Amino acid sequence: MRRAFLLVLLAALLIMAVPVSGAVTITINASPSVAPIGDTITLSGTVNGTPTIAVFLFVTGPDLDPRGVALDNLNIPAGRGLFTTAPVHLENGSWTYMWDTSIILGTLKPGKYTVYVVDTPVDRQRFIKEEYATTEIEFLPSDKPVTETPLDPLLPVLALVYAGFLLGVAGLKRE
Repeated sequence: MRRAFLLVLLAALLIMAVPVSGAVTITINASPSVAPIGDTITLSGTVNGTPTIAVFLFVTGPDLDPRGVALDNLNIPAGRGLFTTAPVHLENGSWTYMWDTSIILGTLKPGKYTVYVVDTPVDRQRFIKEEYATTEIEFLPSDKPVTETPLDPLLPVLALVYAGFLLGVAGLKRE
């Protein structure tokens, strides 16, 4: 009986000494959390409890796919092979991503957006609820005036000359 008690006690001590597997914690912060479209947003956070080398980021918001989209291409839903990633520093689990909203594909409209971070490449409808974090960002209209680059008047003339040249070369090849 005494041996059984010692075995149970030893087993209990071993169970308490082993770290809990699956206890993944992920955090995310946005700075600034309110910014005009075209500014750079610093996204940062930590991931602990999983040996990952990168985190995956996606965003939801006005007129975007509800599954989420990559931060640098708002046209393709997350989970279709396109994610924004940020490397994780293995020594402390921290990560940082600079989101330059002036150079993204798609249209970022003024409004509130939610940025998600997960440790596996899945979209919003497929991740495990405990293994993600979010932050809210409100985008204001751009404070930079839209500058239209005027078309050089010579450019259409050069395009017509080039098209004529290509058609002439194609006609010579037929003969």
